[in-house]
Amino acid sequence: MSHTRSRSDRRPPRKEEEIWIPRTELGKKVASGAVTSMNEIYSNGLRIQEAGIIKKLLPDLKSEVIDVGMVQKMTPNGQQTKFKAMVAAGNQNGWLGIGQGKSKQMRIAIEKATTNAYLNVGPIKLGCGSWECRCDQAHSVPFKVRGKGGSVVVEIVPAPRGLGLVAGGKIRNLLKLAGLKDAWTTAKGATETMNSTSKAVLECLRQTFSQG
Repeated sequence: MSHTRSRSDRRPPRKEEEIWIPRTELGKKVASGAVTSMNEIYSNGLRIQEAGIIKKLLPDLKSEVIDVGMVQKMTPNGQQTKFKAMVAAGNQNGWLGIGQGKSKQMRIAIEKATTNAYLNVGPIKLGCGSWECRCDQAHSVPFKVRGKGGSVVVEIVPAPRGLGLVAGGKIRNLLKLAGLKDAWTTAKGATETMNSTSKAVLECLRQTFSQG
């Protein structure tokens, strides 16, 4: 007598999601539904100390590893090697954060960087500042912005709809995560240093909110 396995038996085991238990007052308010949006948190100048808050209020947030490397340090016991990672988190609709993490294990360095990226997520104002376009859609930046990180200077200029993102690969990825679809960019300095480049891009994008 042959035994056939049901479809449910053939499914891969589902990975259990870690349950978020809020520790801060703000976290408890978010979990209970007393605070329901990121805009509410930012307009009141509240400090986010738990990644679970971001995950709850921005469930469509995506994270992307943008840089990895190694750090070597001499200690009394000899040379110590640690991995460092940089991660960007954005919802492709006006929110972006960048975080760093270090650990003896690459996986843990990425996890730390991801948590820090979530905690650093901030608002970006999208718009159409292009004189060639002048539409009412949020597809570019509302005006020209310039940011600096280390030796790197990045400038983002509004572009008409359909142009796309005129930027180098790593800068383009950050702009896409933030929600930009069209923009001209220029970058000067050691742009291969992602630490400086990402800081310059983030400073640019933050200005859309602070100056807008």
